[in-house]
Amino acid sequence: MIFVTTKLDGKKLAIKIREDLKKRVENLKKNGIKPCLAVILVGEDPASKVYIRNKKKAAEKVGMETFDKLLPETTTEEELIKLIKKLNNDPKIHGILVQLPLPKTINEQHVMQAIDPAKDADGFHPMNIGKLFMNQAQLIPCTPHGIMKLISEYNIDLTGKNVVIVGRSQIVGMPLIALMMNANATVTVTHSYTQDLVNKTKNADVVITAIGKTEYFDESYFNENAIVVDVGTNRNSEGKLVGDVNYDSVNGKVAYLSPVPGGVGPMTITMLLEQTIQIAERSIK
Repeated sequence: MIFVTTKLDGKKLAIKIREDLKKRVENLKKNGIKPCLAVILVGEDPASKVYIRNKKKAAEKVGMETFDKLLPETTTEEELIKLIKKLNNDPKIHGILVQLPLPKTINEQHVMQAIDPAKDADGFHPMNIGKLFMNQAQLIPCTPHGIMKLISEYNIDLTGKNVVIVGRSQIVGMPLIALMMNANATVTVTHSYTQDLVNKTKNADVVITAIGKTEYFDESYFNENAIVVDVGTNRNSEGKLVGDVNYDSVNGKVAYLSPVPGGVGPMTITMLLEQTIQIAERSIK
């Protein structure tokens, strides 16, 4: 069967949302509030530096301010937490993000727990994760949040849908379980120990891939009515940015497909900006 696959265009949606964010920032400034996101990077990881640069550019384009703190690899956990507590108490800082991964000498959980839950722009504080699973979410991990917005933009009703999440990371897979269940979907989570993965994905209405394996999934993993969301960001042998899904193989064989780049990635940064603005709006008395 030959038909046209609808592209889940995260780049297009991100532009649309950011236009609205500009207006919200302008309104905040009229109330004397300049929304500001603090981003902390420990070490010299090149990929992390690129992400931070992209976040800074995106923030500036919607009129937000950023506070970037680049710390040496030798920074101790105690020093990092001391900085976070200082930012927690600074009324000019609305959102706080600590770029992961951190050096192995620093406990990531201790750091996440040090961030004020009300300033947790990335949505990873245990309190915010708990609220998410209780369907009382306020601040949500940005990539899963972006996925839900992207699906909603295309008027896809998840009620009763069979959703298969491939990957159970705390950044994507685990929060998605709650978000999908809250949307009344039936959720199956698969991982490296799952047997007969292709049978599970082939029978799914929605498949979300987040395993970090270059173009691992071809058309044999999906049915023709599937909605496929590719969260992977990998480099192929030619250095080109690609996803977990072989786009050329799957395009035209499923109903919906998100590209890499231009799918989930732009939505992740957009949700980070939106949540920082949301925090700032709550400060209006």
